[in-house]
Amino acid sequence: MTVRPLPDLLVVCLCADWCGTCREYRPGFDALARGWPQAGFHWVDIEDDADWIGDYDVENFPTLLIQRGDLVLFFGTMLPQHQFLQRTLETLTALSDEEARAYAFANDERRAWQRDCNFRAALLKHDAANEA
Repeated sequence: MTVRPLPDLLVVCLCADWCGTCREYRPGFDALARGWPQAGFHWVDIEDDADWIGDYDVENFPTLLIQRGDLVLFFGTMLPQHQFLQRTLETLTALSDEEARAYAFANDERRAWQRDCNFRAALLKHDAANEA
């Protein structure tokens, strides 16, 4: 069994196929992905992929998850304008490892992300199950 290696930086858009905002957001998300080749960008339909992504609390779209290594640095709704995601990525990737860790555990909400929103672990488990 071979599980694909994942890049350090994961950028996930949690969406729904029925959502018009998501459909409009996707081309720009894909364009950002091309501009960040060192990152793994993932478009995940929360209904079609619910069996393996778990029970993320998605209240509105687009909901973004940004994970660096095992640290979830962002999880929440973002305005559907790609410059916000671009700026957020620039800011979060500029953090040193120590700063990123401090940021990830700075408050109760972010500590909960570490426990509840580990997309890397879910994706590795999903890939391993599909390889079996």
